[in-house]
Amino acid sequence: MEPFEKKMEQTNQEDNAASKLVEKIKELGQTNVPEAPDSNIHVLTIIGQVEGHIQLPPQNKTTKYEHVLPQLIAIEQNPKIEGVIILLNTVGGDVEAGLALAEMISSLSKPTVSIVLGGGHSIGVPIACASSYSFIAPTATMTIHPIRLTGLVIGVPQTFEYLDKMQDRVIQFIVNHSRISEQSLKELMFARGNLTRDIGTILVGKEAVDYKIIDAVGGLKDALDKLNDLIKEHKDKQVH
Repeated sequence: MEPFEKKMEQTNQEDNAASKLVEKIKELGQTNVPEAPDSNIHVLTIIGQVEGHIQLPPQNKTTKYEHVLPQLIAIEQNPKIEGVIILLNTVGGDVEAGLALAEMISSLSKPTVSIVLGGGHSIGVPIACASSYSFIAPTATMTIHPIRLTGLVIGVPQTFEYLDKMQDRVIQFIVNHSRISEQSLKELMFARGNLTRDIGTILVGKEAVDYKIIDAVGGLKDALDKLNDLIKEHKDKQVH
């Protein structure tokens, strides 16, 4: 191949790569993040509002659950990935979509560690609890409150029964994947006076650990150290 043709081919490849990057930014709101060579750890981010069945306005920062679900399947199938770190800074969002993500994370066969950074509110609570081990930053907050609905609600007994069952699904998931009791969780959820003109409780950093919703206070180094320990334990179990 002539030098000119080689140069043109290289230019076309660079243009294609740039075009794909722009497309990825438009579709997923993210760029390629530099990774450690041959890294065995995948980083999953749950940022902004969890978007489910209803598309949110473009100015909202969202995590689309239909984008995260294929990632979780790919993580499970990829033998090179041995552990997952989940970074959470979310205000909550669609209850069923958030619960679906939590169920998928909890069902992974590989070790997972979550870190609540900034906030892990509402449906972000079960997502944080879904991992094998959970951390919260000292200044991060978690809001525990009942399920809320916006928009038109049909005022019939079946509607309230459905809400009650959905609430119970969230409560049972948190109880089953953390060390908090159902009674303590309900007390936090329906407490009055903690939130202005509302019910619920805001927990800051260590408070979430004291109530046994989160396992420990810590940051990135703590999470990586814990994940590496869990990966080693997982490998040892497979050997035996």
